[in-house]
Amino acid sequence: MTGHDLDSESVVVVGAGFGGLSAACHLADAGADVTVLERREALGGVAGRIERDGFRFDAGPSWYLMPEVFERFFGRFGRHPEDYYDLTRLDPNYRVFWKDGDRADVPADRPGQRALFESYESGAADALDSYLEGAAEAYEVGMEQFVYEDRPRLRDWLDPRLLRAARGLALLGSMDEHARDFFDHPKLRQLVEYTLVFLGGSPYNTPALYSLMSHVDLNEGVYYPDGGMASVVDALADLGRELGVTYETGREVTGIERLGDGLLVTTDDGALEADRVVSNATPAYTERELLPPDGRDRDPDYWESRTYAPSAFLLYLGVEGGLEELEHHTLVLPTDWRPHFESVFDEPAWPEDPSYYVNVPSRTDDSVAPEGHGTVVVLVPVAPGLDDGPEVRSRYRETVLDDLAEHTGVDLRDRIVVEESACVTEFADIGYPEGTALGLAHTLRQTGPFRPGHRASAMDGLYYTGSFTTPGIGVPMCLIGGEHAAGAVIEDVANEGESGLLPSLDLRASG
Repeated sequence: MTGHDLDSESVVVVGAGFGGLSAACHLADAGADVTVLERREALGGVAGRIERDGFRFDAGPSWYLMPEVFERFFGRFGRHPEDYYDLTRLDPNYRVFWKDGDRADVPADRPGQRALFESYESGAADALDSYLEGAAEAYEVGMEQFVYEDRPRLRDWLDPRLLRAARGLALLGSMDEHARDFFDHPKLRQLVEYTLVFLGGSPYNTPALYSLMSHVDLNEGVYYPDGGMASVVDALADLGRELGVTYETGREVTGIERLGDGLLVTTDDGALEADRVVSNATPAYTERELLPPDGRDRDPDYWESRTYAPSAFLLYLGVEGGLEELEHHTLVLPTDWRPHFESVFDEPAWPEDPSYYVNVPSRTDDSVAPEGHGTVVVLVPVAPGLDDGPEVRSRYRETVLDDLAEHTGVDLRDRIVVEESACVTEFADIGYPEGTALGLAHTLRQTGPFRPGHRASAMDGLYYTGSFTTPGIGVPMCLIGGEHAAGAVIEDVANEGESGLLPSLDLRASG
């Protein structure tokens, strides 16, 4: 997407999450005059950084998965990720504590993974090979045909050539049903299903296509960018500056409306005129808060009827002493996690026996905590829309810290020197419907062409990107979504240019 397709175009990008940062880079590389407006004082959106008293926390995403997507992104501009940050491959990928007292480290290498699976179930090593072979095929076909290719219309997905390419992909069954075809032991099914949390789904409502996430985890590996995921935000911002992008932080967009030959973007510090606008704010927030009624594609009932990915109860803890019992990535799981998923998707309630994730980047990176201390982030997936008032959050904090001490042997309660938290309210405050932490869940009816696309129908020149649009949730998906949004802009400008030539050609022919 290099060149000067957009030399005469000005584009405002609303919001500096990964989707917006990606779109800005692609648009600037195509020649556009790009300005990114971010209401916070720092770039990154939910992928920001919390810094306090020598501790640094990734506020949002903390798993660096799908490294080839990052290679591909930077490669589009003649760069490499290592031009901006260093990567460490983690081994083990993560540690699991089950609440029956069992514990397992998931190795980075296939022989170690085979041995682990075989230790739980005879024949599971070979079943793992077979499962991952299918997951790799799902990944290859899914990425090339469904993700890297933007297919905004249902008919694009019904192309016979695409259907032939997608042979063997179990699109309709659930992930749990698919995993049961390979593994009887419930713990092994948990090991191949937990990655669905990154997509905001559950094993019981997410299509089996997303077995591709097991390929991402067990075949491609888990990495850590030195300095945390915020270093990747910094890298995209630096790349954008090299390409000519202007960033204005602390400037909140308050409205988007039509002009005769473009759009007017109003902010709390004056207005900007632009030929195009790409909104990295959620479509729901953009429609409700920024657009006039006749510029909205969907009525409020649409957003109220969606299935949202979980919100999250997050504790950011700076603690004294070592944390050897925990790995960089640690999962704490009940042997039966169905009740937790039911409390998120079916009957919203605070999980009584929670499944949760613990991130300890200080196990890998000394720079994120003062000497003799550790940085810990605890994330419990919870239902969006829950009441998370101060008393509720205080009680649940004690529940989680008690649970962590009981099942991992790590009692943090008297070691905490820095503490921050986030939950439903904080995500709702940044415009995420019902306080979801991620976006629209990847249910069958919210996958592919059933997700909001990148073009706004009711307002020419407006585009969307981010985790509520295609291809979906997660940092790699948002990088690709930003590319898609920029591609839609380039395609529309080219089409308008061609149509604009027709009258003069006709006049010459008739003259």
